[in-house]
Amino acid sequence: MDLERVRTFCLALPHAAETVNWGHALCFFVGDKAIGGKMFAIVDLDGTGKGVLSFHCGAERFDELLEVEGVIPAPHLARAHWVMLERWDALRGREIEDELQRAHALIYEKLPKRTKTVLAMPEKERMKVIRERKKVLAERG
Repeated sequence: MDLERVRTFCLALPHAAETVNWGHALCFFVGDKAIGGKMFAIVDLDGTGKGVLSFHCGAERFDELLEVEGVIPAPHLARAHWVMLERWDALRGREIEDELQRAHALIYEKLPKRTKTVLAMPEKERMKVIRERKKVLAERG
């Protein structure tokens, strides 16, 4: 598994969006963050962090994943049940995909009703709402 495979997989999930945050982190969201989307995975782009990939795993999987060599609590996000892979081979490729799919589903379930309503709109209408919301946010500066 590597950055490009993770990116391709994450963006194929329903309503997934990406953005670069903090100058070095490729963040994947369920829904655009302009409409209340929430992050489900982060990839370190420049190798300055402790690991290569962080994702939400939920309380049920958190302790189990931490038993795997190369999986650690994600800095700043562990209290919200996020883990970090220290290297790409800490889990097999299929396991990483399964965990990312689970992370996406867990975050989707936590989205506010208004965000889910926008995500359920036809694409053209949804994109219009997102553009309008981004415009409002940009004006606020």
